Amino acid sequence: MVWKVYMHYSSMLFLMSNAAICFVMFLSKSLSGVSHVVEWELMSMNSLSVVFVLVLDWISLLFLSFVLLISGSVMYYSGSYMSGDKSFNRFMYLVLAFVFSMAMMVLSPNLISILLGWDGLGLVSYALVIFYQNEKSANAGMLTIMSNRVGDVAILMSIGLMSNLGSWNFFFLGEYLEDSKWILLKILMVVAAMTKSAQIPFSAWLPAAMAAPTPVSALVHSSTLVTAGVYLMIRFSAALSGSSAQSGLLIISCLTMFMAGLGANFEYDLKKIIALSTLSQLGVMLSILALGYPDLSFFHLLSHALFKALLFMCSGVVIHSVSGYQDIRFMGCLVNSMPVSVSYMSVANLALCGFPFLAGFYSKDMILEVAFMSWINTVALILYILATGLTVSYTSRLIFYSLSGEHNLSSLSNVSDEDKTMTNSMTLLGLSAIVMGAMLSWLLFPEPYMICMSVVMKNLVLMITLVGAFLGYMLNLMSTSFMLKSLENYKYVVMFGSMWFMPFLSTKKVSDLSLKSGASMEKLMDKGWYEHLGSQGLYFMFSNMFMILNKLQLNSIKVFMKMFVVSVLIMTFVLI
Repeated sequence: MVWKVYMHYSSMLFLMSNAAICFVMFLSKSLSGVSHVVEWELMSMNSLSVVFVLVLDWISLLFLSFVLLISGSVMYYSGSYMSGDKSFNRFMYLVLAFVFSMAMMVLSPNLISILLGWDGLGLVSYALVIFYQNEKSANAGMLTIMSNRVGDVAILMSIGLMSNLGSWNFFFLGEYLEDSKWILLKILMVVAAMTKSAQIPFSAWLPAAMAAPTPVSALVHSSTLVTAGVYLMIRFSAALSGSSAQSGLLIISCLTMFMAGLGANFEYDLKKIIALSTLSQLGVMLSILALGYPDLSFFHLLSHALFKALLFMCSGVVIHSVSGYQDIRFMGCLVNSMPVSVSYMSVANLALCGFPFLAGFYSKDMILEVAFMSWINTVALILYILATGLTVSYTSRLIFYSLSGEHNLSSLSNVSDEDKTMTNSMTLLGLSAIVMGAMLSWLLFPEPYMICMSVVMKNLVLMITLVGAFLGYMLNLMSTSFMLKSLENYKYVVMFGSMWFMPFLSTKKVSDLSLKSGASMEKLMDKGWYEHLGSQGLYFMFSNMFMILNKLQLNSIKVFMKMFVVSVLIMTFVLI
């Protein structure tokens, strides 16, 4: 028991101290404008060098400081949340391995060294999703790792394509890769980012990964696994500019944020609602990156990490308090019993909605204004507007059901804020969610963006937010009539609430197709043509050849020659 206490304390101190060091290094790099690149050559083949590269610039150091800060808070939080688990030590080591893999990914500008962190994230995430070792966790873990393997294959194929350049340092080849002949490489990198960041059609694994413990969800959905794809695209943005891959990414990311916002309004699982909100915000990040603003995408990536980690940690406290329920219909009126946790959760929810002067406001409001001001097609503009309104709608719905609605708790629930470890771990992130948005905007944008819009477009974001909040709260206040309407249109509710049938298509249909095609391929090829032309066919062919050679070596050629001469003489006689 003493080891458990010291382990989460020591992990927190180690990660927090490294976060402080990285932040100080970021300040020095941003002021001096100097970046450092560390290369270690592993092997050399002619003009092709396989090198392990680390880049220390302001982007990698700032993001790494945020990753370590959130990881330290999650480690301290886990000391209480996972204290009763018999595999506590295994859990802590896995989370540390997860953080190390993300650090490898962040500091690598080279596809070879990125693959180490990229694959490490996929492998450790599988181990964490199946942590509770039941059938549901096993299925979710398999869906997670199989979806991510698509991205791994795309990275491997990109490594093969970039070998023609004599280097895998895409960090230094961005201008050269703008050429149209590298469109296949750009498509592969976009596919890799889409799988890691769960864009359509790879979205099903993100809610399924909620089978992992809540501290893992707080880490995965804020600053590690799902943000790896966005970070890769930010690094690769110079090569993407003006390509068709960029246009495709814009449409897919806009559809993803709309689909996730719509699904969250029909979901009742607390963790899945927050997971779908992550999916929606990932769509926002990738869509603004596809419009050509990687700096804004990076800004939203950092601010979102703070309040999303806080939101998951608050949900973990709530789930612990209400006897393990995750259905928001079994909660209600928590504001009277858990004032501190509910305050932090409200701050995180308001930051998610873009409430003025919280962390989410500075990034999200700027992204929407820049998007409305850009050369954007009508479909993407409508999807932006609808996704923004749906975000506020499901947030107000969550507040109504769990924080301020009627008291629906079991009489056995021990709802309180007595766990000081969890409450203290949320304090730092709660303060960051309030003040860090403004600080980041001052650090990242010393020269402000010039926003020039009409009065209608300028006020459009505010109007969408107010309408979304009003609809989200009022529709659930009239829950009986809303339920009757839902039953009348049941098939549409099922479609919108199930992420457009994506979990079904990603599991049952894919497995059925692969298993049936695998069985037919086994009959046709492995036990058919491969057998005939492969091992058995070659065996019989070589056996016959060796028999002929054996006869030749035994000097039986005379017999064959005599028979040949006799047959020729007979044929000649017959013809004459």
